Amino acid sequence: MKLTTLIRSSLATMAATMLITSPAAAQAPAGGAPPRPAMTLTTTAWPDGDPIPVKYTQAGEQVSPELKWTNTPPGTMSFVLHMLDPDVARNKTTDTQVHWLVWNIPATATGLPEGAPKGEKLADGSLQTSASGPVYRGPGAPASGPLHHYTFEIYALDTTLTVGHGADAFETRANVMKAMQGHILGKAVYVGLFKRPQ
Repeated sequence: MKLTTLIRSSLATMAATMLITSPAAAQAPAGGAPPRPAMTLTTTAWPDGDPIPVKYTQAGEQVSPELKWTNTPPGTMSFVLHMLDPDVARNKTTDTQVHWLVWNIPATATGLPEGAPKGEKLADGSLQTSASGPVYRGPGAPASGPLHHYTFEIYALDTTLTVGHGADAFETRANVMKAMQGHILGKAVYVGLFKRPQ
């Protein structure tokens, strides 16, 4: 009888421990509220991971695509958009190509319209740069190589950055990325593929 009681007690303790340490119990938010949906970035110009239409590239009109983001985290004060080509580095360094960097996008923004104008400062007060100057730089991978993975990243920050334009786009990006550390509330990514037509 004592052995049976001991076994039952041990099983009850194990069950309680499993309940407390199970992943589902650990991830459940306080008060039973459902978890917040992840921040998302989208465009209607192409499906995520598919080829980018020539219109948005150096082989076409080179206009920036319309971008939309949703599920902005509470406390967001500004956004940073970073477009890069991770498949190429500059001058034998690890610096990826700066295709577009837009920072201090207002917290009220839910996207960027197609065809962003040139200029260091946009109408909403945000700042922009790229390796081509203060303008969107479209994809330009050569026809002779593989498809490149052009990556758009949107960051939600709990601050507005006090960063101006540096000596070039690479220095500016380094300064922006450094200033962002410790202030990122959320991030979303969207990818498009491209190489120049034959």
